[in-house]
Amino acid sequence: MLDPAIPVPTEGRTFAARRRVGLADLDRHGRVRLDAIARILQDVAIDDVQATGWGMPSHLWFVRRIRIDVLEPFLDDREIELVTWCSGVAAIAAGRRWSLSGDRGGHAEVDSVWIHLGPDQKPARIEGFEIYAESTGGRHVSTKLRLRCPPVDATAARWPLRATDVDVHGHVNNAIHWQAVEHALAGSGIGLQRPLAAELDYLEPLEADDDVELVQTSDGSALLVGLRTAATVKAVAWVEPR
Repeated sequence: MLDPAIPVPTEGRTFAARRRVGLADLDRHGRVRLDAIARILQDVAIDDVQATGWGMPSHLWFVRRIRIDVLEPFLDDREIELVTWCSGVAAIAAGRRWSLSGDRGGHAEVDSVWIHLGPDQKPARIEGFEIYAESTGGRHVSTKLRLRCPPVDATAARWPLRATDVDVHGHVNNAIHWQAVEHALAGSGIGLQRPLAAELDYLEPLEADDDVELVQTSDGSALLVGLRTAATVKAVAWVEPR
């Protein structure tokens, strides 16, 4: 299980950044949406690995699992400060943490696991990772997924993919998955202007030509969401109030 409470390390590499909140990041109540948070996290992580030589084109990183703990919703915040660091290592994967603080009290802690690929887009062993290793504190990460898929009789609706959903790697970007979660949350009855915990497991890449259904089930206090094709479930998310 991803850990929501690993503090910013006092030793080892950390990377800090600041991002302005834009109109397109907000829902109709002024809350910074989960997909906007995911996009910011992704961009800051890319800035970090590009600065250390662990970015493209020699190294690719694809998210496997991510947990976002919104401890205080970003409601009136218009600027977010972030600190990110490596939280653990495995043979072909690494953990990445972020701590986010808004200028009006918003606060989130994020943990994640990313698969390391070589330039041929195949899983590759992580070697010579000293620049990131110290901040891990010796922690090991697992790529094992934990979320159960929604039942086959869960509410389902077609989720059409758009050309703009596909990134430079030819896959539907991970932030787009969170847009589907936000869509499901809007009708779930879960209050979004309060602390919440959200996890997303990426089982298989979504491709541009996939015919996708958004499936969901909710008991009013927790929401389980899946993105599936006729052949398989591609991603599963879970959200509940904290």
